[in-house]
Amino acid sequence: MKDFEKKITRLEQLAEKMRAPDTPLEKSFVLFEEGIALARELKSALDEMQGKVEILLNSLQDLGEGENSRPVVKKFDAEGPEAEEESVER
Repeated sequence: MKDFEKKITRLEQLAEKMRAPDTPLEKSFVLFEEGIALARELKSALDEMQGKVEILLNSLQDLGEGENSRPVVKKFDAEGPEAEEESVER
């Protein structure tokens, strides 16, 4: 998660530099390219997290009653439907 936060911070820094009136057009374009690459990485990470949350929430619907029942967590693969199951320890 820290890597995600670092990327968000870097994206904010890039936006500030691009807004600066003294930043040359060529430099702004290089900053923009870096920002686009970061935005794609962040979107991919968010999509993966969303998939994991959806899987976890779906497993809660199937959760039986009882103290020993635990949600089933499936490893989310954004590229395919396959997923491995594992039990969550609390």
